[in-house]
Amino acid sequence: MPEAVGNFTQLQRPIEDLGDDRVQYSNILHVFVRISREEGLKTLYRGFTPTILGVVPYAGLSFFTYETLKKLHAEHSGRLKPYSYERLAFGACAGLIGQSASYPLDVVRRRLQTAGVTGHTYGTILGTMKDIVSEEGVIRGLYKGLSMNWVKGPIAVGISFTTFDLTQILLRKLHQMGYT
Repeated sequence: MPEAVGNFTQLQRPIEDLGDDRVQYSNILHVFVRISREEGLKTLYRGFTPTILGVVPYAGLSFFTYETLKKLHAEHSGRLKPYSYERLAFGACAGLIGQSASYPLDVVRRRLQTAGVTGHTYGTILGTMKDIVSEEGVIRGLYKGLSMNWVKGPIAVGISFTTFDLTQILLRKLHQMGYT
């Protein structure tokens, strides 16, 4: 089974007939072929559904929060366009809220993907959530590791939203000047 290391999957698998208890893959194609033969093609997509379902609250709340903060800022400050550092702060808040809302699905995705390694068997998304809550509780289970995401995530989202806005402003100015 793949061994989970952080956010990465080590491309090693247990094997009985070698002195070493692991075999390494020769290339990425070898990984896909061997896993699909031994465990089925479905194994390669374990965790795909919670990933897709997690995008909806994450993206929806992030964009909603960012645009709402910009609108509230304009109403209270009288300036239609916030400064770059304000955009960064709005994006950071948006990232914080979006990540916090979608994080339980991220935990479920990771559990489904590492089920073979941990020896745990999970069936459905809801079943996995129930198992996590019953074994570890809501906060310690479904939000395990969220505080680390609060360090990196808001910064990245703030930069992304700011970059998007500033690039959009630049492209509009270029268009008005006849460059497009």
